[in-house]
Amino acid sequence: MKRKIINDPVFGFINIPNDFLYDIIQHRYFQRLHRIKQLGLSSFVYPGAQHTRMLHSLGAMHLMGEAIAQLRLTGQEITCEEEDVARACMLLHDIGHGPFSHTLEHTIVHGISHEQLSLWMMQRMNEEMGGKLDLTIRIFTNQYEKHFLHQLVSSQLDMDRLDYLSRDSFFCGVSEGIIGSQRIIKMLNLHNDRLVVEEKGIYSIEKFLVARRLMYWQVYLHKTSVASEKMLTNILTRAKELASKGEELFAPPSLQFFLYNKLTKTDFESSSEPLDKFAELDDADILSAVKVWSNYPDKVLSTLCHNFTNRKLFKVIMLKNKEEGEELRASYLEKYKAKFGFDEREASYFISEEIVSTDTYSPQDETIDILYKDGTVKDIAEASDMLNIQVLTKKVEKHYLCYFKI
Repeated sequence: MKRKIINDPVFGFINIPNDFLYDIIQHRYFQRLHRIKQLGLSSFVYPGAQHTRMLHSLGAMHLMGEAIAQLRLTGQEITCEEEDVARACMLLHDIGHGPFSHTLEHTIVHGISHEQLSLWMMQRMNEEMGGKLDLTIRIFTNQYEKHFLHQLVSSQLDMDRLDYLSRDSFFCGVSEGIIGSQRIIKMLNLHNDRLVVEEKGIYSIEKFLVARRLMYWQVYLHKTSVASEKMLTNILTRAKELASKGEELFAPPSLQFFLYNKLTKTDFESSSEPLDKFAELDDADILSAVKVWSNYPDKVLSTLCHNFTNRKLFKVIMLKNKEEGEELRASYLEKYKAKFGFDEREASYFISEEIVSTDTYSPQDETIDILYKDGTVKDIAEASDMLNIQVLTKKVEKHYLCYFKI
């Protein structure tokens, strides 16, 4: 028995109760998450945001164990095997994230989500582990008969969200994101194989939704984070463009593979090499390449890399309308062309319009349901008497212009 205890700064001691979960944690795919920041480039804004995808996955696994223990107390039958594979789901749900998490999701590998990459990596691990992840994959893909287990993994009130709100607010020092995750878990129950929250937990759910909204605009979609992410995206896009013209760029082997090959979903499904190379990529590969490219002869790439490395990031203007964006874009493009001698395409790497949006709670998705003592069930948007719950269901958009200041 390889029972281990991990000291987590957010939830205290986390138990690794058996060999099955320990072997997943020791797998090279999972260990790679130790080299990927949970919040991508948010540390440019919140210097404490240095925590990793691994730490988040361990915390989510711990909360899954807490949730299952609570559901058993309400009389639900959940086997030890189901508990183990549900915990394994939380360990592996983010395993397909690339460097800096969401930042480069569609830049390194175009058009393939981290969820799809996670599934492919799970399937590869399952082959290596002799089919031990069969049930884990069924729960992850919502093909297991107990639907509530999938809800605990992926829904509007899953263990992923309960962990990342608590963890990200802790490491960023943003108190607005603090939620009562333990209180919410203690209020969980089942109704017709669906996850529900008991009536006395309404206020905790209201706090959870408000905290999520605040964290999105204060941390995840902070304008400086958006600008730095766009800057890094432009760096990789320029590097790919140069590579496509046959220029020799320094890069660690795994990154070089993605710079010089335009890969599709079919490539991943027909060959093991793309997934093998992706599984070697982490934040260090990107940072080392960016530092070296700071001295590359191409002025677009070297200028972007030098400024990114030294935190001279794009500035941000919030636009009122599309016309304003077009006027400013044209003005800045002319300035870049005049100052650096760029053509239109080269200058375009130094300015970008980004529309960021979020709806904190979407009743069109799987709802958060409140269970009353008389057995009736209501969606939180209907059950809550707090006016801004209705506001939280509306999609909010912000239009940013990110530009290089000269």
